[in-house]
Amino acid sequence: MDSDKLDKHRFDDLDRRLVALLMRDGRAPVAKLADILSVSRSTVQNRLDRMLQSGALLGFTARVREDYEDGQINAIMMIKISGKSTTQVITNLRRLPELRRVHTTSGKWGLVAEIRVATLAEFDRTLREVRQIDNIYDSETSMLLTSV
Repeated sequence: MDSDKLDKHRFDDLDRRLVALLMRDGRAPVAKLADILSVSRSTVQNRLDRMLQSGALLGFTARVREDYEDGQINAIMMIKISGKSTTQVITNLRRLPELRRVHTTSGKWGLVAEIRVATLAEFDRTLREVRQIDNIYDSETSMLLTSV
């Protein structure tokens, strides 16, 4: 996926409303979404297809309340990237399901990744997999202990 493709989709009001509905219910039928938004089913389907194709929408998922996930290991990984390869690195990071979110930053670190795994062995494997991605030349990871 090249950087031009990532930048092509700009959310308008209908896109934002559609995404908000999907965040509440990622399994809502297209016909129901169309009815709520007062647009045709084909309009909703076209919007979804375009957002998925451009990478603006990554998919549909079930959300679980945070307090239902006891025993999970959560961490934040700051990542430095060499050269102008941010798009390539992001594409590779998206392939790792243990990374819940990846954020670009304006600071010292090029990216920040949110990690969630069930065991220390998964945590160790995930760190190694991230560090093996081409054009990542430094990282720093902190486990999140207690939310206050």
